[in-house]
Amino acid sequence: MTKYLISFPSAAMDFPEEELQAVSDASHAVVQEAKDAGVWVFGGGIDESIPPVMVDGGGNVREGTYPQTAQLEGGYSVLELPSYEAALEWAAKIAVSCRCAQEVRAFQYDPAS
Repeated sequence: MTKYLISFPSAAMDFPEEELQAVSDASHAVVQEAKDAGVWVFGGGIDESIPPVMVDGGGNVREGTYPQTAQLEGGYSVLELPSYEAALEWAAKIAVSCRCAQEVRAFQYDPAS
C-alpha cells in the first residue's frame, strides 16, 4: 500500500466565520471515517503562529526556511491506501468537509518505513 499526502493551503479555506463549527465538525467526521477504515496515518494543520527554523547537521538553529517552502502552511493528511484512485476518493471527501480543493501526492515506497 502507498502513503498519500492530501493537503491544502490555509487561504483555500474561504467560508463565512459562522460556518467554522460546521466545517470543523465535518472535517473531524472524515478523519474519524478514515481512522475507522484503518487508512489514517497522520494529519493536522501547521501551527502558523510558530515561525519555522532551519537546523543544520551540527545542531545550529537559525530563523527561516528554504525559499521554496516559505509559504508552507495549511492542513495535511497522510493516508495509507491501496490505490491512487482511493486517494482521489478520500481527497474528495476531505474537499467536501474542508470546503476547498485538495492536492494529492504519493510518497515514494521505502521498505524501511
